Amino acid sequence: MSRSIPPLNPLRAFEVAARHLSFTRAAEELFVTPSAVSHQVKTLEENLGVQLFIRDAKALVLTPAGTAYLPAIQIAFKQLADATHRLHSKDRPELKVNMPPTFAVKWLIPRMNRFMQAHPDIDLKVSTSNHRIDFERDDFDLAIRYGRGDYPGLYSRLCLPVEVIPVCSPLLLQGTAPLNQPSDLQHHTLLHDDSTYTDVSNPDWAMWLEHAGITNVDASRGPSFWPSHLVINAAISGLGVALVKKNWIEQDLEEGRLVRLFESIRLPVEFSYFIVFPRERLDDLRVRSFADWICGETAALREPAVPFSEEPVQL
Repeated sequence: MSRSIPPLNPLRAFEVAARHLSFTRAAEELFVTPSAVSHQVKTLEENLGVQLFIRDAKALVLTPAGTAYLPAIQIAFKQLADATHRLHSKDRPELKVNMPPTFAVKWLIPRMNRFMQAHPDIDLKVSTSNHRIDFERDDFDLAIRYGRGDYPGLYSRLCLPVEVIPVCSPLLLQGTAPLNQPSDLQHHTLLHDDSTYTDVSNPDWAMWLEHAGITNVDASRGPSFWPSHLVINAAISGLGVALVKKNWIEQDLEEGRLVRLFESIRLPVEFSYFIVFPRERLDDLRVRSFADWICGETAALREPAVPFSEEPVQL
């Protein structure tokens, strides 16, 4: 009976190490040292009387026993996480949401009052980061992620498509150097958004200029910014011409802080923004309310959303 349930910490170390096939990457996730992970796994192997990993100087490989053991352990941890989430979410007004910084600053906050008025019983707790959330480890109810919508094991729902456009302050148009055609960019500073490094499909200045057929502009020059709202502020301040996501600057365009340039040139963006959360949370009214609200706000920009009453589609 003493070996019927192994100790929890070594089990967690095994699951994370097996998922990454690396003690070093497991240590980063667990906020401990690689030697601590190795010690925990060794403790589990001694407890079970079974070798779970083949430790090689170049790689960490699961043994047949480790491969057979892993799926059940992952299911068990997922069930623990789901049970804990249900325990804390019951009758709780808070909704913890993680999203990219500029999504929060330039899209959510300008519209957030409408959500607060429609759902006064839900208190949003908004956090920003640029890493993918692990719902088994991180204390979030849902997340907004930028990608293709392919998040294995999770429900994902398209909420915001993307278009990238060049913009500048109207003050720049009053200067001596015109901006009537793309080749005029040679006389202006290009402002770069460095926050799109994970998306190979997202246009940067080099891609945009090539698409426009422009060869007389050095796309490597100019200051860079991260996150995206900093490059937007730089453009508003008249520092140069920025290539930005149109979603973030709708209010700036409407209120005249920015102007769009060269509207006839359109370069498609493969990635979009998706609402992401464990499928079991479809029954959570807070999660459903927030997801429906976001998709309602962006309805004019995308295909009709799949109602929650229908079977959700894993994109």
